[in-house]
Amino acid sequence: MNSNRMSAASALMLAAALTLSACSGGAAPGTEPSPSAPASVSPPASAGGDESLASPSPSQSPSPSVSPSPSSSPSAKPSDKPSEKPSEKPPASPAGAKGGSKFYEAIEVTANAAMATALVNKQFRLPEGYVPQDLVYPDIPFTFSDKIDKRKLRKEAAEALEQLVDGAAKDGIKLAGVSGYRSESRQKTLYESYVKKDGVQAADKYSARPGHSEHQTGLAIDVSGIDGKCAAESCFGGTPEAEWLAKYATDYGFIIRYPEGKEDITGYKYEPWHIRYVGADLAAKLAESGDTLEEHYGGAVPVSGSK
Repeated sequence: MNSNRMSAASALMLAAALTLSACSGGAAPGTEPSPSAPASVSPPASAGGDESLASPSPSQSPSPSVSPSPSSSPSAKPSDKPSEKPSEKPPASPAGAKGGSKFYEAIEVTANAAMATALVNKQFRLPEGYVPQDLVYPDIPFTFSDKIDKRKLRKEAAEALEQLVDGAAKDGIKLAGVSGYRSESRQKTLYESYVKKDGVQAADKYSARPGHSEHQTGLAIDVSGIDGKCAAESCFGGTPEAEWLAKYATDYGFIIRYPEGKEDITGYKYEPWHIRYVGADLAAKLAESGDTLEEHYGGAVPVSGSK
């Protein structure tokens, strides 16, 4: 009986031990998935695929992925600046000139130098060493008595000047010549002396460089009153002589070559004393339009080639 009780007790103890063992073995596998579950869910949270799992922190860092924003700003700035600067350079030409160009740049040789209508300025020069073939002494008063080159003009211009001076005298205006024809070598000497005195920038406003002077054409002359006061000086403007010339010079085929208000076009300061023979027809057209020679030609000037 005792043995039966012991056997029964042993059986109960063995059954209890087996039950406890079974319970502890099922709990361990059941708890493992919970920590691994977040790992299995983490891949969908990233767009980087396997690379994001290998290095999750770099993939989540905003600096590499946002890098396009700084790269866009530098690429925009360089592309804007170069495109603006070249487009601003062309308008550097003299304002208001129809065909004007930068002074003393892209110089060309005037092909019609012997014509009364020839354009000679800071863009178009005379052929090197040009000398008119029909220079004469006009029969008018001068502010000096010597018979030297600067008394000369081309024949057609000289005859027209004689008529102009006679016409002025009939109106009570007495004119005299100051400086007519001037050779290229003489112009070179004068220009260099002005540069030495005032500098290039200032000299270019009132004196032509060699080969670019209208005086070399034999068609231009500086005039003043018979007394020679204010000869080739700014004080000549506003005098009765200057006012008469401005009103009537074109009737004789002459123009005020460097008019007031057109300095940016001609490249020279206002010179009411400097008259240029262009012939009756062209003078009449310019009187009507108010244009300078530069504006009249608008850049369409016959040339023989670049200098």
